[in-house]
Amino acid sequence: MATPVKKSKKTKRIVQTGQAHIFASFNNTIVSVTDEEGNVLSWASGWSAWFKGARESTPYAAQMVSEQAVEKAKQLHSLETVDVYVKGIGVGREQAIRGLISGGVELRSIFDITPVPHNGCRKKKVRRM
Repeated sequence: MATPVKKSKKTKRIVQTGQAHIFASFNNTIVSVTDEEGNVLSWASGWSAWFKGARESTPYAAQMVSEQAVEKAKQLHSLETVDVYVKGIGVGREQAIRGLISGGVELRSIFDITPVPHNGCRKKKVRRM
């Protein structure tokens, strides 16, 4: 008979400064709160905040998602200041940043890391008949 494997308890780390990564797409907004090295402390998305379908991509959902992610990080790891990294072109970008502020953390800096093509894909050949 196999012996049961004991799971170790997660240690509670105290993290004063961290990073908030906001990914705002046309369909959803995902917020991940990490420490300085990039280890995830907490996260939230439109689905985890009980928004379904087209409501996941609304600015209100983005605000609620960011407040929820910051609240978890504050309770578990006592987070105080955050660097914000915004990626994507969804409608919840600015509202998610406002949600971080109303969540009770201090913003140190805001970076936009949306990937932008410098030349793009090659055009299609012209059809000849």
